[in-house]
Amino acid sequence: MFVEIVFVGLPIDRDEVEEALEAAFELDGQVTGAGSGMGRCHLDLEIAQGSDTTAALERLRVVLSELGVADCATVNVSE
Repeated sequence: MFVEIVFVGLPIDRDEVEEALEAAFELDGQVTGAGSGMGRCHLDLEIAQGSDTTAALERLRVVLSELGVADCATVNVSE
């Protein structure tokens, strides 16, 4: 599963979010790309095939909430 997380007005460094996602997903996924420009930035998260989609998205939500960035994030999922 491919997850694109787009941030507008991210109050912390994008690298902090990337590190938290890498730690949270360990063997189940990894950040495969990132970019920024025009007041936005994004992270691409690849979730291991066969993973529980609902559980993975909940884990993502928890990480973003704990970092205090959930309100500035839009999550786009492709399977």
